[in-house]
Amino acid sequence: MHLLFEVAGYVAGVIVYLLLRRRDPISESDRATVFAGAAIGASIGARTLVLFQGKTIVGGLLGGLIGVELIKRWNDITRSTGDLLVYPLVTAIAIGRIGCFLTGPIDKTAGLPTSLPWGVAMGDSVKRHPVALYEIAFLLLLALLLTRPMKIEGDRFRIFLSSYLAFRLAIDFLKPEPPPIFLGLSAIQWACALGLLYYGLVFSNDSRNATVSVLRRRRVDLHDVLPQD
Repeated sequence: MHLLFEVAGYVAGVIVYLLLRRRDPISESDRATVFAGAAIGASIGARTLVLFQGKTIVGGLLGGLIGVELIKRWNDITRSTGDLLVYPLVTAIAIGRIGCFLTGPIDKTAGLPTSLPWGVAMGDSVKRHPVALYEIAFLLLLALLLTRPMKIEGDRFRIFLSSYLAFRLAIDFLKPEPPPIFLGLSAIQWACALGLLYYGLVFSNDSRNATVSVLRRRRVDLHDVLPQD
């Protein structure tokens, strides 16, 4: 069941991408280069976390991000390339989580037992947090919020991935697996924390650059209006 929905998620994600591709501002050659970097990075990232605590989409996303950034530097691609991938990723992950939910505890992604009224018994008569449904709801809400116009190219993807990492860092406390490895956090949560640290630096740098740009414009404006010797 998990594999069926995982494949369905990949197929649906590709379909969504093909529907959006006509609005892609990136050339076909650059897009192919970026996809190659993403595929290699995602494969390495996913396998790296497997060494610690099993397969996870977090490893694939972060590995893909690293792969894209490296290959863009090598090929001098300066434009942001992630915005077009937000909705394909949301679609693929959400459909994949349906498989996680239907598979139940055997998939090792079910939540901790709970007495809350929305707890769901998943084949073992134990009511658990339906964390897969929480994730689907979060993704749909995030996708809706990201329909708003963005001032900076690339911010849609940056907000998507940083928000998803923050969500996973929090929601994984409701899962019995994978277990913590250090300071109460699992390897997946540590990967999320490192990703959030990276995006914190990215957003703070963007804010600093925006402030410098405003100050420079104001200095130019003052230079134009003040009397000169």
